[in-house]
Amino acid sequence: MSVNQYQQHVFVLPEDEANLQIANGFHLQVPLNRQRQMQVLPVARGWPRVLELFQSVHVSEMERNFRRSMVLLIDFDGKVERLTKAKAVIPGNLADRVFILGAFTTPEALRQANLGTYENIGLAMAKDCREETNIIWGHELLQHNSSELDRLREHVRPILFPSDAWARPD
Repeated sequence: MSVNQYQQHVFVLPEDEANLQIANGFHLQVPLNRQRQMQVLPVARGWPRVLELFQSVHVSEMERNFRRSMVLLIDFDGKVERLTKAKAVIPGNLADRVFILGAFTTPEALRQANLGTYENIGLAMAKDCREETNIIWGHELLQHNSSELDRLREHVRPILFPSDAWARPD
């Protein structure tokens, strides 16, 4: 399902299949009346490709559509400098609408840490976002996202989880 371009919306660009499943799990927690405000894009096939696609396709689209926000969902592969490298490709005029998130190592490590299936991890991330908690986001493999998560909650939470939207039962 495609987003409604005339309302605020969020695109998620996942690095790989595991991140795609996490994003799909997150999307399942978005209230039905807000599901057209989020679209999970096809897998980019690697974090460098996420950045390449963002620059070659999505920058110009975001410049034309001020209602669009974007989440770049990448694996950090244990490299703290990856966030800095990723932020370097984001034009200053879009920086407040682009968010870079992901597992500190790989999504596989999240599953190995007994956080559930990829879909369940995404569901838990959305629940934390909706309820402004840090149950899953506080995990050692995700806590490096805290600055991006704060920005995401401020900007994206009202789009996907507004106070007037009905809450999805757990």
